[in-house]
Amino acid sequence: MLDLPLTVLTHRVFPETLAILAGRTEVLANNTEATLASNEILDRCRAADAIMAFMPDSIDDEFLAACPNLKIVACALKGYDNFDVAACTRRNVWLTVVDDLLTMPTAELAIGLMISLSRHVLAGDADVRGNRFFAWRPTLYGTGLAGRTVGIVGMGKVGQAIAKRLDGFDAELLYTDKAPLDPVTTASLHLTHTGFEALMSRSDFVVLATSLTAETRHLVDTRSLGMMKPGAFLVNPARGSLVDEEAVANALADGRLGGYAADVFAFEDWADVDRPKTISQQLLEDTDRTLFTPHLGSAVVEVRKAIE
Repeated sequence: MLDLPLTVLTHRVFPETLAILAGRTEVLANNTEATLASNEILDRCRAADAIMAFMPDSIDDEFLAACPNLKIVACALKGYDNFDVAACTRRNVWLTVVDDLLTMPTAELAIGLMISLSRHVLAGDADVRGNRFFAWRPTLYGTGLAGRTVGIVGMGKVGQAIAKRLDGFDAELLYTDKAPLDPVTTASLHLTHTGFEALMSRSDFVVLATSLTAETRHLVDTRSLGMMKPGAFLVNPARGSLVDEEAVANALADGRLGGYAADVFAFEDWADVDRPKTISQQLLEDTDRTLFTPHLGSAVVEVRKAIE
């Protein structure tokens, strides 16, 4: 009987995924919902031929050196700054990512965050559940999307998917990107290209849809927040470290920023050695002007099955 190659799954996967792997590879699975400690993951991978890795994981040259049999790192994610591509290339290790399956669910969630934040959905739900709703009252008036200006930072696949889904809301759509779209695509999505500063100053909603790089880290900071209209909303379904979370908390506290919704947080950006260890307590305590989800961008059953 031939020895099967060893595949390590760092996080829980669907039974259907295990069934596909059965008979093709020996599987060492993590069947819990927890992220294992980095030293435990390394111990599991020392003899591995392949790894299915997820967003909380990080693989660098030191990790690869300790796993001499490794041939494939299959990442069930889109953003891969936690993974050293150059080190994988030098060691002839295939590194794969999921380029497009996360696009639509992330765009859908971005729209949901925009509406829920600006229409006080969370506060309304709390009123109903807290037995504070007896009939209609003139309260919790919010902001609609119709007639508003929405600025999208980044116009890759996710940015275009957000723009496409906003097209029916009768909003003015601005975008900024170093690589402007071709005129046909721009016209079809009813977009207007502009610079970052102009977008920040003109938009009632700013939605982040760009990747995290050294250049975009803390793209939204005290200075750029100061450009925004008083009372404007900021929505981040992309990467936590695109924003300076302390600066956002301060902008909310002084009334400059009308609200902040996020599905991602800076403490998740494992490749950043200076990342915070937790979410800003000031942000968490500002329940009136914030809305947070626990990285649900791709949390659609069919999508996650396809990713795996």
